[in-house]
Amino acid sequence: QVQLIESGGGTVEPGASLRLSCTGSPTPLRYAMGWFRQAPGKDREFVAGHRWIGLKTYYGESVKGRFTVSKDVAKNMVFLQMNNLEPEDSAVYYCADSSKYYPDNYDSEREYDRWGQGIQVTVSS
Repeated sequence: QVQLIESGGGTVEPGASLRLSCTGSPTPLRYAMGWFRQAPGKDREFVAGHRWIGLKTYYGESVKGRFTVSKDVAKNMVFLQMNNLEPEDSAVYYCADSSKYYPDNYDSEREYDRWGQGIQVTVSS
């Protein structure tokens, strides 16, 4: 049963912006949330993550300075603001969260145990 749902994807031109949203059923003891993406023929790639302990946010190298994670705790939602989109950003984007504690950044798929179904983002002129 899918417990995370992404929204906000679509097709935009290079240089445009999109904001993805992720909502899920409230669940206690989630230590982190993250965004990943997967383009056709490529491995799933870490995009951004946020640790609830320490409130630290971190980004993959390819999106630093362009993407921003934010959250609305009251609504149990997290967002991925994507600016200055490039064709290379085209992929299916997934949100995920983790019920496990790790001392380092949550930038690996194996550290997450709840996933959304993914949403398509296409950047094309």
